[in-house]
Amino acid sequence: MHPTPDTRRLASLDSFLDTAVRDMLHNDHRTRGLSVDVRFDQGVAHLTGHLASHDELLLVRRLIGRFAGVHAVWDRVRVADREPVVLDLGCGDTTQYDTNIGVDRRPAKAVAVIADLRDGLPFGDASVDRIFTVHVLEHLPDYLPLLDECHRILRPDGILHLMAPWWRHVNAVADPTHVRFFDVQTVKGICTRPDGAPRWYPLHASCDGASVLADLAPVGGDSREIDDQAMSRFFA
Repeated sequence: MHPTPDTRRLASLDSFLDTAVRDMLHNDHRTRGLSVDVRFDQGVAHLTGHLASHDELLLVRRLIGRFAGVHAVWDRVRVADREPVVLDLGCGDTTQYDTNIGVDRRPAKAVAVIADLRDGLPFGDASVDRIFTVHVLEHLPDYLPLLDECHRILRPDGILHLMAPWWRHVNAVADPTHVRFFDVQTVKGICTRPDGAPRWYPLHASCDGASVLADLAPVGGDSREIDDQAMSRFFA
């Protein structure tokens, strides 16, 4: 059972992780000198800076993800002098980062593209670097077609950031528009769908006591294969 998050404890943990991760990045010979910074907010690592390659970014992500208390790794890192293309699905009035492209079915302050998420995404194949689905999937009776669309439009080294209410927390049932509930095991099911369905590699999966969070990479895009080690780290 995951404890309900305590705001004061989370702030203390964020402060610890800020210091510990920056110290690690400075002292590890593989990351020393890289132009990347990290800030934590409720266990989510927010990366900024610029790196020469996706391999460097993947290394930084992997090292940060090893720390206890890290629930997800989100980034706005410029790789090889290119700004990432980032979508924020179902964003309403607020995107996770100001530079994200907001997508929603109704006009709102942060919306740049009008699209009904149930009808597909108006973006080309392999055209997007990051996709945020933050407190969106629980509103859809069938969210798997949307995940398939995310798989289609992500670049080979792209990442899908998923966040949804944990089924045992009151927030999951307090909103009458929620029609689906989530657990970390739900993410396992997303990653291990039957042959023929788009599949995802778990870069990270966690529950903070209120929400389920996951960073997922498209299988087949960057020669990723789901192995027992990756699955046993996050899932029962």
